[in-house]
Amino acid sequence: MADHGSFNSERIRLAKTAGFCFGVDRAVNLVYELVEKGEKVCTLGPIIHNSQLVSDLEQKGVKIIENISDCPDRYKVIIRTHGVEKSVIDDADSGNVDYVNATCPFVLKIHKIVSEQESGTVTLIAGDENHPEVRGIRSYCKGESFVFKNEEELNKILVDNKLGEKKSLICVSQTTFSLKEWKKCEKILKKVYTNCRIYSTICNATADRQEEAAALSKETDAMIVIGGRHSSNTCKLKDVCSLNADTYLIETADELKNINLTNYRVIGVTAGASTPSVIIKEVLKTMSEEIIEKEVETTSAETEEVVETAETADKAAKAAVKASADGEATFEEMLEESFRADETSKEVVGTVVNITPTEVFVDVAGRKQTGVIAFEDLSSAPISDPNEVVAIGDELTLLIMKTDDSEGVLKLSKKKVDEYKGFKDIVAAKEEDAILEGKVASIVKGGVIVVAKGSRVFVPASLTGVPRGQELDVLKDTTVRFKVIEVNPDRRSAKGSIKVVANEERKAQREALWATLEEGQKITGTVKSLTSYGAFVDIGGMDGMVHISELSWNRIKHPSEVVNVGDAVEVTIKKLDDENKKISLGFKKIEDNPWEILKRDYPVGTVCNAKIVSIASFGAFANILPGIDGLIHISQIAWERIKTPADVFEIGDEVEVKIIDIDFDKKRVSLSRKEVLEKPEETIAIYEDDDEAEDAE
Repeated sequence: MADHGSFNSERIRLAKTAGFCFGVDRAVNLVYELVEKGEKVCTLGPIIHNSQLVSDLEQKGVKIIENISDCPDRYKVIIRTHGVEKSVIDDADSGNVDYVNATCPFVLKIHKIVSEQESGTVTLIAGDENHPEVRGIRSYCKGESFVFKNEEELNKILVDNKLGEKKSLICVSQTTFSLKEWKKCEKILKKVYTNCRIYSTICNATADRQEEAAALSKETDAMIVIGGRHSSNTCKLKDVCSLNADTYLIETADELKNINLTNYRVIGVTAGASTPSVIIKEVLKTMSEEIIEKEVETTSAETEEVVETAETADKAAKAAVKASADGEATFEEMLEESFRADETSKEVVGTVVNITPTEVFVDVAGRKQTGVIAFEDLSSAPISDPNEVVAIGDELTLLIMKTDDSEGVLKLSKKKVDEYKGFKDIVAAKEEDAILEGKVASIVKGGVIVVAKGSRVFVPASLTGVPRGQELDVLKDTTVRFKVIEVNPDRRSAKGSIKVVANEERKAQREALWATLEEGQKITGTVKSLTSYGAFVDIGGMDGMVHISELSWNRIKHPSEVVNVGDAVEVTIKKLDDENKKISLGFKKIEDNPWEILKRDYPVGTVCNAKIVSIASFGAFANILPGIDGLIHISQIAWERIKTPADVFEIGDEVEVKIIDIDFDKKRVSLSRKEVLEKPEETIAIYEDDDEAEDAE
């Protein structure tokens, strides 16, 4: 008989990004939380395109309405993730309807982009014109809008409507639009209409899923795509996979009975952004069972050397299916393996009758000997008192470590049983790429030991997330979240990574934050680091850079003259680079702009003190405000003629001057020193005769 355990893991490959995206997860959790709080809830249309989840919500009392006006009394309306048309929100606001807008932040960002355009701007939208998300986007467009789903339709729109003649044209996309098709259309626009402003608004999660599905389909013979048939992103996944492998779109595990999976050597599995994890797990389990059962039947029918009886073969097949579905051997099989080294080992059930600081005494069913659990055999996790783990009256499953007839006791272990059972959960977590939570029990050479599910998992130092050079002791006794990245069933050992979970959570946090950011927005952050060219500021999971020129209106040599690491600062988003996910920030405040201060407090005619900062042949420059120097032209230095400004001024001199002109556009200020000096009396020439006077005139 084939080794079906390894057969399953080799033949079925699950995409890492399968399942709920950020927006869907946010909306679904919102509905369930409101229901659990006892609130009456209705959704404006299905909350997501997944009939199974929608059905579950209906069973919990959630109603689906088609119009805001249909909302029953005392019900809260949830706006679905795709978003709705602007008129719907306006109706809800004017009708005082109690609603929560669960529209995906990435969709709301598109609404903002198109609504901020001028009325004469033409908007091109890549997507399905009948999809609710696209209808919602169009409702926010002030000017004409056109929808295309491929490059052919785009070309036709450009030609038929002479859009090349339009002065203002933008292009956005439905968040679930095909990434491959988008790149083709983007290329056309850049070539045909160079002035078109193109916004790449395909959701990151959608793009990642499509790219991963395409790569996975090239490595497999068939692909199973799980999700609603009316789900746009699920249908796009099917289209992407169909180019490389036989692809089947299913909504539930029941539909697998119509597919002969044994015809394929390797099968890939992915799921749409609106597919619940429980459905994905059920499909994977059913696939494992279907493949194994059919393989066993084929092997039994074709192999003449089978010596097992029909009953034995049937039991073996069922055991294989169960092991495959769990992702590991059964608990009984694991115990059996451990018993081979010690035939006295056996699983027993005992009731706790007494607890001491060093031992726990149990009454073992069917045994005359006293059962004793030593302190070190109670738990894999670090404990200081047995009462933290057990209480009198607890019924425990235990493993006999040794029978000491001379003392009339059974030496038992709870820790071993927990480890055996926990290891099955550890293996399952590895197969499902699930996040586990555990406590750091000890610091060992090269890493730390985390106890989870009663099992010990080794996390290498490089995967703890602790910076190189910093002691790992900071993790001791802390609770951490991690993923299992490697298991060794033979040695019953596992390796985990805290860092991968932290990175995923940071990525999700960054994606969520990015969807809320917009240029011109003010936000508070913390200075993270300084360089010679600027300061990096953490604005809540993402870093933005304040260039040195944006730190102060005055010229500075280093950012440390204005801010320090750890400072809380209010910054303004100057620019968002969507492609590279870079944020440019500003720190200078408009009210501190010296030119604004000059305009307000120093009008032309103002007399003020200034400091000579440089001298040239044509005049001297004097500083009148931090960041503003004015020119005292040589003709404005004195009433009498002078040869050079250096004859009158030295750098550093404090002088009184009068502002005689300001050019705000060119940032120039003209000053006069002679205007504040007493004007000498004009010399009256005495001429010998009228003719000489006339000549002088």
